This record gives sequence, structure tokens and C-alpha cells, in this order.
Amino acid sequence: MKQHQQSVWTEAFFGACWALLAICSTSTLGAAETPVKAAEPTFEVRKVLDIPYYDGADADPVKHKLDLYLPKDQKDFPVIFFVHGGAWRHGDKSSFLGFYGMLASSWAKHGIGVVLPNYRLSPGVSHPEHIKDVARAFAWTHQNIGKYGGRSDAIFVSGHSAGGHLAALLATDESYLKDQGLSLKAIQGAIPLSGVYRIAAGSHMYDAMFGEDRHVRRQASPINHASSEVPPFLIIYGDQDLAMCNKQCAEEFCTALQEHKASAKSMEVPDRNHVTLLIKAASDTDPVNKAVRDFIAEHTREKMAEQQRPIANGLSAK
Repeated sequence: MKQHQQSVWTEAFFGACWALLAICSTSTLGAAETPVKAAEPTFEVRKVLDIPYYDGADADPVKHKLDLYLPKDQKDFPVIFFVHGGAWRHGDKSSFLGFYGMLASSWAKHGIGVVLPNYRLSPGVSHPEHIKDVARAFAWTHQNIGKYGGRSDAIFVSGHSAGGHLAALLATDESYLKDQGLSLKAIQGAIPLSGVYRIAAGSHMYDAMFGEDRHVRRQASPINHASSEVPPFLIIYGDQDLAMCNKQCAEEFCTALQEHKASAKSMEVPDRNHVTLLIKAASDTDPVNKAVRDFIAEHTREKMAEQQRPIANGLSAK
């Protein structure tokens, strides 16, 4: 019975997603918003695909790889580490009719490097293997992105749906980064899109991915790791989002972070559902695309200001 309920939920969810995607790809993007000339400089996009980020004995030849979308011939740019969605059971860095690549290219064109990692999926694996893979891919990024021109001290984590959950969990539960020799300080900011922040106990839709143990589900829930130590958060959701990702869930998570004195703000996007929030974000003029760029610019400036203070203080002391 439980497997049947899981199957029904999964098929209904993805059936609705692909139906909406088909409609939007032929009408919404085709109709297009009036092109607006960007005020900021734009760059050609360099792609480096299928880089292995884990080469252990149990490495998966497909799921332990990542793609890079980079502003060509640029250096010292901030980076978005973006985790794909798919209910922890489906998806790939290059799937969703190419929209992940379109979104990454849009940000790279505006001077932000983007990393798209794959990770192993259920039912082949269950929690915590998804997040362990995400942490491995993040650690590779932190160690290697400088070779491609990116700043290892300006990496922002993001993702959509299940990817939003994994990005939020990586940015709140430090244990996965510690296993990779890193800490939460390696993340400059977190920007989950339509994420899941609580893996509800007793809900059978999560059985195949997280099991039935209440403690495991609690530990897998980003909201239960809210603290003052987490990086700044921008939590984005659609006004017509799925029940487990809607305004109530997102605002509850935002409030939990704020109550722990963390820097957190939320953004409700009008006229957006779970799918259109993602695919419309690939447009340079979309409010989600711009909000992400603005958030990164704000916190990159803050990082640079922090780095300059010791120098300024040293000069003034003389």
C-alpha cells in the first residue's frame, strides 16, 4: 500500500510538471517578454561538462559528475552551486529539457560561474546518500573552482525542489561539510527555490527516500538545524507552489532562521507554480533571476569589504 501511494504521488507530481513544462516551453518562452538591454556587462559562456567530482571505488560513472558554466575569459567571479530537483528520485544536471543549462548560461552571461552537480537517486540509494554526494561535489568545487577563474570564498548554494532541500540542508547541517574537511563558512549564501524544509513524519510520500524513522527524518529537515552559524539565506517560492514547498513552509523556515539571529529573507513570486518558477528564471529579466544576482552581488561586496578591513585598520594604526 505504501509503495502504491509513493508511486501515485510521484507519477502525479511529474506528470503535472512535464505537462506544465510542455505548455510553458511552447507558449510562455515563445511569447517572450520584451527584451531589455542589461545595464551590466555580459560575457560569452564557456561550458566544461561531465567532470568527475568523486573517484572512489564505488563512484558512479554518471551521477558523480558535474558541469561548469563559466563567464569566458573572466577571473575572480562568484559561483552558484546549483542542485537539480526531481523528488530525490528523478532528474539530471542536463535534463528538464535543458532548462538547467539555460538557467546556468543566463547567470554565467552576467559574470557568475555556475556548477551543476549530479547525485545518486532513490530508490538506488536513500538518505543520507543524496546529501553526501552533494557535499562531495561542493568540496570539489571549493577546491578546484579557482583553476577555472572562480572564487572559492564566494560560493553560493542553490537548487530547486528536492535540490532546494539539499542546498538548504548543506547550508544548515554542518556535519556533511565536516566530512569533507570544510565548515559552513565555506558557503557564502544559500538560495533555495521552492525547497522542502521539513521531511514530515508519518508522510508516506517520503518513505523511499528517507525511510520511516522519525529521528532520521528530523535530522534530514533543514528547519531543525536553524542556528546563528548558517550563511545568509534568500528563500524563494511561488504563490501557487506545491503544498510541501508553499508560503507556509517557506516562511516557517525563514522565521526559524531569523529567530536564531541568522540573516534570512523570503521572496514570494506572483503567478508562479512549482514548475514555472524554475523555467521562467532562465530569462534575464525574470524577478527570480535578478533577485539571485542581486543577492550574490550584495554578499560578495560584503565579503570583499570584510577582507579590506584588516588592511585599512593596519594602515590607520600606522
